[in-house]
Amino acid sequence: MEEGRSEAVVWRNRALTLFDRVSVPVAVCDVYGDVLLANPAMAAECGTTPGRLRGRAVLELFRPREATQVERIAEALRLRHRSRYQVSVLWEAPGGAERFGELTADPVSDTVEETPALLVMLRVLGTREPAAREPARVAPVEARILALLAGGATTARAAEETGLTTDGVTYHLRRLSARWGASNRTELVARAYALGVLTPGVWPPDA
Repeated sequence: MEEGRSEAVVWRNRALTLFDRVSVPVAVCDVYGDVLLANPAMAAECGTTPGRLRGRAVLELFRPREATQVERIAEALRLRHRSRYQVSVLWEAPGGAERFGELTADPVSDTVEETPALLVMLRVLGTREPAAREPARVAPVEARILALLAGGATTARAAEETGLTTDGVTYHLRRLSARWGASNRTELVARAYALGVLTPGVWPPDA
């Protein structure tokens, strides 16, 4: 009996070593789809470590493209069918790009009577890079005011440079602050750079 247990432990350790080293993203989930065990390749697709995936719902990490696919699988598992199930999924890769692929789930257990676990493998089919964000649209006079402020100009100086009154400059700044949710002029200038209105790395500041 002890010899059989020792041999089982040896084979279990070998299986876990192979599980960790295989390059295919793989996870073991319970029948509800919560991750019990994940290999480094699966964790890398989520930008984390295997331990941090434990307890996470696999269909929250990888979004199904069709809800009906998941409903059919849930019903089949409830009836203890042991077919291989495939789900087309989308997910956000580290770096923000959107990936798409296919999850394959195989019910596995030691006996037919036991509630199966799910051996889940991910097949990556492609990547869609995030679309380049267009700069926020502002009126030419607003862009000029922002550039002047970024260069350290006062309201009076901005008014002189743009041919506006100080009240006119203040009016445009209030509109921009309300539009972007900026609480002060420093934040307003920072938002202008973040939104692509002002060009980074250029001095004097330019829109």
